[in-house]
Amino acid sequence: MAPNPSVRFLHESDEYRQARDELLQAELGLRHQIEEVAALRRKLPLGGEVPEDYVFEESSGQGDGVTTVRLSQLFAPDKDSLILYSYMFSPKMEKPCASCTSILDGLDGEAPHVRQRANFAVVAKSPVARIREVGRQRGWRNLRLLSSANNTFNRDYHAEDAKGDQMPLLNVFVRRGGKTYHSYTSEMLWSPNEPGQDGRHVDMVWPLWHLLDLTPEGRGATHHPKLAYDK
Repeated sequence: MAPNPSVRFLHESDEYRQARDELLQAELGLRHQIEEVAALRRKLPLGGEVPEDYVFEESSGQGDGVTTVRLSQLFAPDKDSLILYSYMFSPKMEKPCASCTSILDGLDGEAPHVRQRANFAVVAKSPVARIREVGRQRGWRNLRLLSSANNTFNRDYHAEDAKGDQMPLLNVFVRRGGKTYHSYTSEMLWSPNEPGQDGRHVDMVWPLWHLLDLTPEGRGATHHPKLAYDK
């Protein structure tokens, strides 16, 4: 696809325009590849049937009350896909993972939009009260926060290792014929990394890096989000 000759910016040089047009071709190729990968993801056959109807805990919405909800109950009647983000925050962690928190800061605003087409919730191993307090401190208004403190969901779906350490993971489940099946997990976490890179397996839902990748400085090899910053 040829670049649009009418698109020019103030005082740009011919050198800039030539390089920008070459970059545009690469960006168009990337867009095409993203669509190809998404199509392959949609064509996946059903994964394994979920072995049990996990029981999670969440705030009741009244003071410090706690209620329970089963995995099957996370599906709204008209939506058959469920996105669950595993938040790295276990009882033995003094603070939640800063990177996961950065992701959820962004997804809190997107959650109402996501729920127009799919079910969406966040699962952490800590008790409900700790998760609820983090949400209050961060000002989260839209995330459905669940505790897996009393079930084996994290371990069964690779969001926790044998030592109880937590992993950041995104799982998708689907409902078919009254049963729940695993559909997709961001498996790049376990794949070899390029030199100087981490797994980047949840970058697709992380607004921070998409913005920084647009700048000349990029994301930076050593930059990591924090729970708080000096003003």
